[in-house]
Amino acid sequence: MFTENEIDALIKNEEILQSTLKLKTDFIDNAAPFLELSDHDFLSLVILTPSLGIARANNSISLMEEMALNKKARKYSKGGYFMKLDPVVNAMSLLIKKYDDWEDKFLDHLKHIGDLMLDKEALRKSKVASADVSDEEYCFEVLKAPFMLVRMVGSFLNNSENDDLSVERKVLKVEYDSIVEILTKLDLIDIPLVEKHLSKLIIR
Repeated sequence: MFTENEIDALIKNEEILQSTLKLKTDFIDNAAPFLELSDHDFLSLVILTPSLGIARANNSISLMEEMALNKKARKYSKGGYFMKLDPVVNAMSLLIKKYDDWEDKFLDHLKHIGDLMLDKEALRKSKVASADVSDEEYCFEVLKAPFMLVRMVGSFLNNSENDDLSVERKVLKVEYDSIVEILTKLDLIDIPLVEKHLSKLIIR
């Protein structure tokens, strides 16, 4: 899962900052005219979008899912707001209501960040998704993977604090379908390390 400091480092990159500001202005002008949110916290909201999409895959968000999302939002917020209203939690409640209108724009922004920070062509050359690759070999490949890829997959696709990509995890069929759709929009779906991670998801 991303940390507050990592999000702070991302937003200090000039290209990421400018594209984030453009999207933030669009969102506030057209969806949340009275929302007060720092640039850091708006990027945190964008980073929460895949997790939010998976949580609402069955057209509702359970209490446990809401609690997990709120906890993640509070960890991403600039400065921490444990004893008062968290701005990212507040913004997330607005995004939930307008998710269908903004999902693609927010995911496209995350794709842009991934394009800036990952050499996807090099990552696609890996053979780690082959059927004869052992769990130990896969785990070793995860350790060698770019930190940003591990952070993105772990943060986007899992609402717990366990970012271990090599462990099996049970998901509902609608959640799995949502994960595949989101990874496709992020242009990560055909990266072998990600394909191997998908094979670890057990549909229940």
